[in-house]
Amino acid sequence: LALQGAFVEHQAILSHGQTRLPTAVRTLLVRTQDELAECDALIIPGGESTTMALLARLTGLLAPLREFACSKPVWGICAGAILLASGGIVGAKKNGQEVIGGIDVRVERNGWGSQLESFEAELTVAGLWDPNQPFVGVFIRAPVRYPSPIKVLARLPSSLLPAITSQETFERQDPQLEAHSSDSRTIVALRQGRHLLTTFHPELTKDDRFHEYFINECVLGPPADQIRDSHAPVAKAIPIYCV
Repeated sequence: LALQGAFVEHQAILSHGQTRLPTAVRTLLVRTQDELAECDALIIPGGESTTMALLARLTGLLAPLREFACSKPVWGICAGAILLASGGIVGAKKNGQEVIGGIDVRVERNGWGSQLESFEAELTVAGLWDPNQPFVGVFIRAPVRYPSPIKVLARLPSSLLPAITSQETFERQDPQLEAHSSDSRTIVALRQGRHLLTTFHPELTKDDRFHEYFINECVLGPPADQIRDSHAPVAKAIPIYCV
């Protein structure tokens, strides 16, 4: 999706040719309904979620994007994660936040505070090629909590959680959420069906393994109704912290 944000960086990674993919990948910068109709999958980049949603509405893309997410793979990165959230947004701007939906999470904007709280962290990610090699996550105000049914791909060490969050707010709204996780705020990458969500920015590194994962597992993988995580609890939509 090329309405706003870091779409050029994603295109550069996908265009340089991943040697571990079983098929060639053609990229397309999507700004119109006709361009969206050509796609088999979509990446919604990091950027400014309110601006993206406004531009999607102004260009007539909002409804087609919602329809697309009902049947095709979508990967949301940071601001894109906000747009994929079906469970509502905490801390939205004054006039609210329109979303595309597709993943059962509730999002809180600016969970890490200001831009000064941005950081990098090494992540151990199940399912990536060479999983023993840490993936460097670039975090720009964005941890994640726990949706369901879900496949958790990566967590942050709890020592890196922000000192001040809306944890108590979420627990008051649904005190059973934390029973499903040691601390769901540490979840920073997750998958639901053929949708992928990361609250960090893989496109800001030279490591293409998350792009490879999205293509191999979400785009070329089994149909969504065949994807299950036997360890996933059944819970309500839960919070994410994002830009």
